[in-house]
Amino acid sequence: MTEDVTQRQAEVRALARLAGDELGGAVDGIAAVHRAIAQRVFAAVRWGVGPAAAPVELMHDAIAESVYRVVGGSAVAAGMVAERAADLPGVAPSRTVYGSGLLAALQGLIGDDLERTRPILAGPMTFRIDGAPVPAELVGARVQRPAAHVVVFLHGLVETEHAWGLGGGPTYAERLESDTGCTSLQVRYNTGLHISENAAQFSELMQGLVDGWPVPIERVSLVGHSMGGLVARGACFVASGAGVPWVRRVRHVVCLGSPHMGAPLEQLVHYASAALVRFPETRPFGRLLRRRSAGIRDLRDGSLVDEDWRDLDADALRRRVVREVPLLRDAEHYFVTATVTRNSRHPLGRVIGDGLVLTPSGSGRARSRRIGFDVDKGMHVASAHHFTLLNHAAVYRALRTWLASESAGSDEVSR
Repeated sequence: MTEDVTQRQAEVRALARLAGDELGGAVDGIAAVHRAIAQRVFAAVRWGVGPAAAPVELMHDAIAESVYRVVGGSAVAAGMVAERAADLPGVAPSRTVYGSGLLAALQGLIGDDLERTRPILAGPMTFRIDGAPVPAELVGARVQRPAAHVVVFLHGLVETEHAWGLGGGPTYAERLESDTGCTSLQVRYNTGLHISENAAQFSELMQGLVDGWPVPIERVSLVGHSMGGLVARGACFVASGAGVPWVRRVRHVVCLGSPHMGAPLEQLVHYASAALVRFPETRPFGRLLRRRSAGIRDLRDGSLVDEDWRDLDADALRRRVVREVPLLRDAEHYFVTATVTRNSRHPLGRVIGDGLVLTPSGSGRARSRRIGFDVDKGMHVASAHHFTLLNHAAVYRALRTWLASESAGSDEVSR
């Protein structure tokens, strides 16, 4: 049995079992909501008619519990039956565009849980070539033209490397290789893990790449969309503090729509989940929201280091004080923001931003916090949303100009 077939069988079986378990859990949640509402209704009925309501309540409860038990059990059984599809011929979901997109969505939502319970669906951080994982030390032997300038692209939350092709046409990576002669590489990772965990993994991956590259690497440029920009910053900080050699070659870090100050949607969900768990009728919905991954929770304030989350209550309403991570010294840092409005100062643009990230967060400049970006090393895209930044003509022109610049380079960070 080939490795591809084994991988496909493992992924399909895990997906089928997960679907059955999650559907069964959803039925249990619906049952809990039904039960809580029924208890309030029958409490009111008993207040009006007295003990006469008891037989009706008992019959209702017995029927409802039986129905939910059968439906929930059937969902789990259906998942087990679907596992048999793993024996049919085909390609592993993680090797296809749509299959990897489904896995990316699952990872973004519950990737930390998958890492513990179904690691085959979590997957390690890897370089990807044509959708297939390639060990870091072997990437140089697999690319057509290994160059001294390497540009590494990191996707955002619930995305894969395929996201860079959104909208059609050549990707940033393809155009940069054609126009500048660099080598562009794509990374895929589990966005449900803590950003600091992914940053540490990325640092290790980059060192393996540098060690195995067939020609001396003179320049490394990191381009991250959304969460990818935070992972890039975190990796540079970790590597610099530990003295890992690869970071000395970093000359550019570009963040496209990255929530350095946090994302308002996660902040809203954080408080909404706390409100929902207070009442029996809405508690299942609150618990569902609290299942969101560690990666999503880190977007609340843009947390990049372990100390921002380790040994802390993730559901505490008290606002955390996050550590400000300095930018890498002697590397050029650039940012791109967007608003759905034509004017970034439009009231709607100020409130919505690009739909997920507000302009102050994307530029690292808020009233209470400053990341340290040079205002002259950023750009704003009007009438665009968060995912527009994955493939946009104006953004590419800026990338081509920025990544052509030289920087002295150092493994130290600014203070």
